[in-house]
Amino acid sequence: MDKLTPEQRHKNMAAIRAKDTKPELIVRKGLWKRGFRYRLNHKRLPGRPDIVLRKYRTCIFVNGCFWHGHECSKLPSTNREFWEAKIRRNKERDIENQKELANMGWHTIVIWECELKPSAREKTLESLAFTLNRIYLQDHTIPYENE
Repeated sequence: MDKLTPEQRHKNMAAIRAKDTKPELIVRKGLWKRGFRYRLNHKRLPGRPDIVLRKYRTCIFVNGCFWHGHECSKLPSTNREFWEAKIRRNKERDIENQKELANMGWHTIVIWECELKPSAREKTLESLAFTLNRIYLQDHTIPYENE
């Protein structure tokens, strides 16, 4: 049973932003501090990735656990069918966008909101930096040929 009136719930849900969310700002600040430069919400790429690093041909999606159906989140008990369908479609759209980006030659990284909690934040950001550097080296290393 919902503790809020429909008007209050509508107001709360309408206030949720799609850009410049707190988890997204944490990732952006962490990347900038580590020397990575990026663009935001690239309109020409499928799914309008939250962060685009052209030098690394990498798109980063910072997903809210509830909205994208991460294993740590749970569905509301009210209007369950609506939420199941909505989150299922969000997951399908995420997969479609990632496949399309891969076909275009882009790497994709998904960071979940729960991975940015204070206890795990530094580990997540260090892992992200390591992954980006590995991608760069993998894509820009000249293959060694035996003579």
